[in-house]
Amino acid sequence: MLRFFRLLLLLVVFLYGTLYLLDARYGTAVVHPLAPYVLGFFAGLTALIYWFTARLVRANADNFMGAYFGSMVARMLLSVTLVLVYLFAGGGSEGRDGQWTFIGCFFVLYFLFAGFEIWAVLSNLRPFSKPGGAAK
Repeated sequence: MLRFFRLLLLLVVFLYGTLYLLDARYGTAVVHPLAPYVLGFFAGLTALIYWFTARLVRANADNFMGAYFGSMVARMLLSVTLVLVYLFAGGGSEGRDGQWTFIGCFFVLYFLFAGFEIWAVLSNLRPFSKPGGAAK
């Protein structure tokens, strides 16, 4: 579990540095001003979902599939809710370019963090695999 949080911290630092460099080079045409907050949202959401999934699996190892897919649905619903709150709260006041920049940054970060979580789960499943084993 500690390894996951270290890797998550490295990912967040790398992505924040990338956002900073892109913002310094291209400005708001590429990076929305709320992108660091979205990065923080996904970092917190990923940590919370990983902790929640690990806790459910620890309680009952047979719950892995339900816990994992439930966490993915929760991630998607919370993410869509955040986009809708942004749009309905007047987030589009900077014009359509600002809306598209926000949505682009949002979904790039969404897929990066979802990919990170999938990679972390798959890399943690390898020790439990049976060598040369097909399920019987």
